[in-house]
Amino acid sequence: MITNPDNDNNLEGPMVFIIIGKAYEQKDGPGIDMHILLRAPDDDSAVREALNALSEEGFVEADLDQIGLLQEEPVEEPHASAYQGALEGEVAIIRFDE
Repeated sequence: MITNPDNDNNLEGPMVFIIIGKAYEQKDGPGIDMHILLRAPDDDSAVREALNALSEEGFVEADLDQIGLLQEEPVEEPHASAYQGALEGEVAIIRFDE
């Protein structure tokens, strides 16, 4: 009998998701590449919270391309600060403006 299943739901630390995509400030306008870091109990909740945060920031549309769990704390900025914000309950949005 397996007592400890090996899956993402049994991580020792907090579940910090990274979502990679593009968000739009205007319909049919240019997209802005983004990384979004946040804590959530599962990927569906993470996507919902990310979309709510983007809406609160004034974005009208988003294409979310990838979602994953961060396995370790990033050391380079801006992801290191965003990770700390996510640990504190914030939804950290990193914009890659051209």
